Amino acid sequence: MTTHIQRSALLPYPAQALYDLVNDVARYPEFLPWCSEAEVLESSAVHMRASVGVAKGGLSQHFVTRNTLVAGSSIEMHLEEGPFNQLHGVWVFKALGEKACKISLDLSFDYAGPIVRATLGPLFNQAANTLVDAFCQRAKQLHG
Repeated sequence: MTTHIQRSALLPYPAQALYDLVNDVARYPEFLPWCSEAEVLESSAVHMRASVGVAKGGLSQHFVTRNTLVAGSSIEMHLEEGPFNQLHGVWVFKALGEKACKISLDLSFDYAGPIVRATLGPLFNQAANTLVDAFCQRAKQLHG
């Protein structure tokens, strides 16, 4: 059973600033409470492979995505490995003038079996549903 989440927000910051924030995977543990670790495995101007660990209580999992980057505009994520049958997400950053933007996240995922769904499901669903809000709060901390 595939879960689909769509979230968006209007922010008083340039689109490039939000793109840079979302693309800075290594800093996720600094402000995402469910993120226990994050590492960029490979990086170029147009691609990134990243590993992200999620944890709460005694439960922890990690997953690896291959991200396609369009600088300042979008980040598309595809699952390479992890506790999902599939995970696909797209961040879109749309400039609204020079000092504002709309960010959107479209995320779909399907857990790899009922045991993973029962154990990881509540944590990952909460994380996915609050992701846009967490990046909005981080942008406010960094950019005022």
